[in-house]
Amino acid sequence: MSGRRRVRSVLRMLAVAWWLQCKIIAASTFNGFFQVVWPLFFATSAFLVYRVSATPDVMLYAALGASMMGVWSTIATTASNALQRERMIGTLELLVSSPTPFALAMVPITVAMASLGLYSLVATLLWGWLAFGIPLQVNDPVTFAVCVVCSILSMAMVGFMLSVSVVRYRTAWALGNMLEYPGWLLCGFLVPLSMFPDWVAGISYALPPTWGVRAVRQAAAGESPWGSLGVCVALGACYAAVAVLLAETVLRSARRHASLQLT
Repeated sequence: MSGRRRVRSVLRMLAVAWWLQCKIIAASTFNGFFQVVWPLFFATSAFLVYRVSATPDVMLYAALGASMMGVWSTIATTASNALQRERMIGTLELLVSSPTPFALAMVPITVAMASLGLYSLVATLLWGWLAFGIPLQVNDPVTFAVCVVCSILSMAMVGFMLSVSVVRYRTAWALGNMLEYPGWLLCGFLVPLSMFPDWVAGISYALPPTWGVRAVRQAAAGESPWGSLGVCVALGACYAAVAVLLAETVLRSARRHASLQLT
């Protein structure tokens, strides 16, 4: 197969698998409730706290942080259970034995989760506008949209690594839930990083969402977000590379010990 045809085949596989995973997640009652209610619940809590300040810039800061917080919650909670779900429905062996590399087959799953997180972002911003009167003032809509998409894809790579890392744990979903709340703080979604000790900032700067939400806020304020966005994308690529290496290591171990099903 020529290089061009191979690239076209891989892109088609990613598109079809992404659309299939979106339909699977949307058909889940739990995920449907989670996607609709959960982001609005925490966004409302954030708006009630921040509305003490009547400054529009402060409320927009809270709205953007709460919207990205919803995306992170979607990824952290569902990505950790992605392979467990495949294991329960009996398709994990098919993914592993398919001609497509296992790591490449996992990418559409986590990207689909992140894509549905777009609802969280849009719903949070609209909820803030309709219920709390927060103005949606974006100085550069095109740059803002680019920052949002790139930030979500980088978050998806974090979910990709998380899903591979916890595949050997029966309670992987609990590990994902445990990471949800620290991520809200470490990534500076609602609380400025300057309020934390210096060692916390060192951890925060190693996480793509930290730079992603900063780029989104800079784009909304009319500032140049390209530096923050570049760091976000670079970190996302690093997490993807680590996830690929972990996937190969986990598969070799599972084949050696016949433990893919954890039985």
